[in-house]
Parts: sequence; structure tokens; C-alpha cells
Amino acid sequence: MKTVSSVEAQNHFGELLDNAQREPISITRRGRPVAFIVSQHDMAELADARNKRSQAVADFEAYFAGVDARLSAEAKALTEADVKRMVKGA
Repeated sequence: MKTVSSVEAQNHFGELLDNAQREPISITRRGRPVAFIVSQHDMAELADARNKRSQAVADFEAYFAGVDARLSAEAKALTEADVKRMVKGA
């Protein structure tokens, strides 16, 4: 990944847009990354990965909500400390 200062980015913006088609560009201010320029293709891949992650989290939460719905009254009454004690065998 190429890194440039914000001043360089201002002075060479068109060139950075061209370069971003080949690799992401990190823009820094006072030595710290503050922004990135990525190609449309890379951005689409990032958005797709984010959507897949969100769906996986939703599926995970739905699965455990279903499991919780099937718990017995005794299991629902267990505290976190009870579960830890049972897991550790103490």
C-alpha cells in the first residue's frame, strides 16, 4: 500500500486516483493515517465482506435466540457464576 501525506495528496490527486486502481493509497496527516483511496472494485469487495459479516452475526444471534427459547426453566435460572462453576467442575 502506498502512503502519502495530505499535502502530497492535494498536489497529486489525479495521479493518486490512477494509482488507486492498482493498490490502495493511505493518506496521512502529521504521520497518522486519516483516509484511504481505494478503487471501486476494492470498495465493492469491502462492502460485500461487511454485508456478509452482518448477515453472519444476525444468523448467529437468531440461532442462539432459538436455543434460548428451548431452555428448561432450570437452565434459564442458572447464573453466569453457576455456569462457570459447572464448567470448572468446582
